[in-house]
Amino acid sequence: MGFKGFFEGGIASIVAGCSTHPLDLIKVRMQLQGEAPAPAFQTLRPALAFHTTAGHAHHHISLPPPPRVGPVAVGARIIQQEGVAALFSGVSATVLRQTLYSTTRMGLYDILKQKWTDPNSNNIPLTRKIAAGLIAGGVGAAVGNPADVAMVRMQADGRLPLAQRRNYKSVVDAISQMAKSEGVTSLWRGSSLTVNRAMLVTASQLASYDQFKEIILEKHLMKDGLGTHVTASFAAGFVAAVASNPVDVIKTRVMNMKVEAGMAPPYSGAMDCAMKTIRAEGPMSLYKGFIPTISRQGPFTVVLFVTLEQVRKLLKDF
Repeated sequence: MGFKGFFEGGIASIVAGCSTHPLDLIKVRMQLQGEAPAPAFQTLRPALAFHTTAGHAHHHISLPPPPRVGPVAVGARIIQQEGVAALFSGVSATVLRQTLYSTTRMGLYDILKQKWTDPNSNNIPLTRKIAAGLIAGGVGAAVGNPADVAMVRMQADGRLPLAQRRNYKSVVDAISQMAKSEGVTSLWRGSSLTVNRAMLVTASQLASYDQFKEIILEKHLMKDGLGTHVTASFAAGFVAAVASNPVDVIKTRVMNMKVEAGMAPPYSGAMDCAMKTIRAEGPMSLYKGFIPTISRQGPFTVVLFVTLEQVRKLLKDF
């Protein structure tokens, strides 16, 4: 029974991850808006430098930040500049991430839920659902972090100038290049953030789905079918998006930062990244990309749980 939960959760997660990948890519690009780009001004000709009273002025050109744009405009720009296929940049990393991270969290949550369910009433309190989600999310994230770092980098690569792009060919190439050039530990860069986010997402998403579904069925608002699954899963997606977006913004920026040899990294850690982001862009910057987050989290959660329920029906006799 334990293995079955992992298998069902894995299939549903891969289907949901691949079908909503373009929305996730747009979310990542939006979360990186306003971030100071890697210094590329050294490549400018001296003739383009502005003369000021400072002696080193020719080394630093102050350019106004690009205007922030919405998810539709970001998506349209990606298609215009990089082609339609760019919306699926990093999809191989998504498949690996869902295989490692989501399969682990879904299977482990299912095991803990069965273990903690009262055999007499066949119910499990919300607090235990949340605890099961926190544990399952944390373990899953630790397992899947290398694929998560690779996915963020592959999704963000297209926004960099041509000279600075990493041009990973696949998730395997991304992971091997990172391990060679930045060390094996770079594969767990931002892992504390990934674990925190995964704990929040899993606890809010899985626990709230079960809770909303129970309420709908207990109050006889709907029968146990597609309508109930879609309603409960969309509500769970909204809860997960609100809970996880601030951590997700910081995670994206820490994972995407480029560390040059002999130079200090842009962020020393999660708290440093959070403080620099808030100081430079204001506290609401932690909800940057919230519209694409909910636009992705909603459909992802709906596809995840609807697929999961159908897979469970198919495999109920096994």
